Amino acid sequence: MSEHRPYTYVTLSMRPDSDPHVGVSFHTPRLQIRAGLLVSNPRPYLEFASHEASVHISTTGAGPVTDADLNIAREIFNAAARYLADCELLHTEESAQDATDTAA
Repeated sequence: MSEHRPYTYVTLSMRPDSDPHVGVSFHTPRLQIRAGLLVSNPRPYLEFASHEASVHISTTGAGPVTDADLNIAREIFNAAARYLADCELLHTEESAQDATDTAA
């Protein structure tokens, strides 16, 4: 059995005549997730952070909440619900398999 070690992976791609692209992959139980309302310029935020990298999400142009911002927030919510359901399903299946392997 291979050992799965925690890590955070960050990439930056820059090509001539193209917008830069930043990719962040979190594969760690040390991931911190925060959400709240910034007080100085009232707007919501969502942050995913590890020791190595963070992703901060807020409203378009750091301004008032738009219809597009609401749609993005709903997409995040639905994706997080799907992620939770998939994690729960796989955890249950893996726990049952571990119990079967231990009994054998």
